[in-house]
Amino acid sequence: MTTLLEAQHVTKIFSSGLLDRHSTVALEDFSLAIDSERPSITAVVGESGSGKTTLARLLLGLVAPTRGEVLYKEQDLQTMSHAAWHAFRRDVQVIFQDPYEVYNPFYRVDHVLTTPVAKFKLATSRAAARTLIAEVLQAVGLRPEETLGRFPHQLSGGQRQRVMVARALLVRPRLIVADEPVSMVDASLRATILGTLRTMHLERGISMIYITHDLATAYQISDNIVILYRGAVVEAGDVELVVKQPQHPYTQLLMSSIPLASAERTWTTETDIGASGLQAPGSAGCKFADRCPRATSLCLQAAPPLFHTDRYRAVACYLYQSAPALAVAEMGKAFTAPARL
Repeated sequence: MTTLLEAQHVTKIFSSGLLDRHSTVALEDFSLAIDSERPSITAVVGESGSGKTTLARLLLGLVAPTRGEVLYKEQDLQTMSHAAWHAFRRDVQVIFQDPYEVYNPFYRVDHVLTTPVAKFKLATSRAAARTLIAEVLQAVGLRPEETLGRFPHQLSGGQRQRVMVARALLVRPRLIVADEPVSMVDASLRATILGTLRTMHLERGISMIYITHDLATAYQISDNIVILYRGAVVEAGDVELVVKQPQHPYTQLLMSSIPLASAERTWTTETDIGASGLQAPGSAGCKFADRCPRATSLCLQAAPPLFHTDRYRAVACYLYQSAPALAVAEMGKAFTAPARL
């Protein structure tokens, strides 16, 4: 496999405090490779504080890893040349969670579209640039005549986010890192934006890393899924398997928290599921042990490896220790291979 972007054993630790220093492990020993030849959509799911946004910032080179490395075409992001960075910024685009923060309120929305056209020399004339911008706006369901020339506050949240999707598509990237792209738009627009992303993946062969806390949208758009808890991978694999037949107790907890439109539905809370009664583990143990109803003393002694429980699934839980273990860097072996586009 030829990799476009790869995280190898990446750990990110944040420190705070002047006299009394505290350290927080935001992401621990994480590995993921994006194939440059077979476009795919990989969802990264977890609750707040699980390390999802830290992972996005590491993959984009916005922060440096404490340990490990992020590679673009086998070049370390922290040491590669200016020319390689220029190519990286064209190949790897981002859609942030809050579209309003991306805009300068003093500029019209045209500015976020004309800037990449000029920077990457995507058009030879102003007329060609206007045509290119109009095409991508129409591709995301916006009318250029109703969008261009306006200030950010004159557009709805959904329109602002779709403009950012259009900006990402302008440079024809090979990978889009989408960090909670629909969490700040209303439900009626989520399906539209997700449908646009899925269409761009199928029609233009763009890979995506879709970061979200919403299992429903992850299931809707992705091929494979990675479940994070406090910076560690707890389950990964084919989205159909993981969502419909979750094996890790944390994934099961996430699934049980999704509301269903049923009068017979008995609500399950975390206290109903039960807790282990064990003390919170230190750095050596499973991070979910103190909340897990099926935890044992073994869970406090060492963090479980990923066990390859199905052809397209791996679970970091000692309940499945009879299955063969995978090294962290081998998590991709549990992913289903996307069809060639």
